[in-house]
Amino acid sequence: MKTLFVDHSICLSCESCALACAVAHSQSKTLYGAIAEEFPPRARVHVEAVGGGGFPLQCRHCDDPQCVKACVAKALYVDAVSGTVQHDDSRCIGCTMCILACPFGAIEEQPAADNNCAISKCDLCQGLDGEPACVSACPTAAISFKEPDTYSKNKRQAYLVELTSVGSAQ
Repeated sequence: MKTLFVDHSICLSCESCALACAVAHSQSKTLYGAIAEEFPPRARVHVEAVGGGGFPLQCRHCDDPQCVKACVAKALYVDAVSGTVQHDDSRCIGCTMCILACPFGAIEEQPAADNNCAISKCDLCQGLDGEPACVSACPTAAISFKEPDTYSKNKRQAYLVELTSVGSAQ
């Protein structure tokens, strides 16, 4: 299963990922339309300050998701096809047990249209064509959507290039 990876060393903390996420989850799917919606969409990715840079954080779609185990209403579930952790708004009772259970703080409370409290979390832009909106919006490519093996291989190769260029410069 492809997953999101972040290279925090090149993140600008510009929050383009968060803006793209909110627009992708809006009714209108446009920036100007999203701003005018009665219930403005919220980003499901949060850029947190780390040292002198930032780190975009979203649901990690864990193999053993504690949020799913904690959801008494069974509103959170692992999709059998994609393997991602998804949320069924119609089942959510707003108990926020999933928020307590998430080790990454990637789930947050979101007021629902019917005044019942629901949650908001990354769904990897299920239902949209292509890669998640946060990935395509990142101006530095700090967020990537890859198979873990591909990411690891690329990371090893980049390290070896850096290692050999440092050794040859001396």
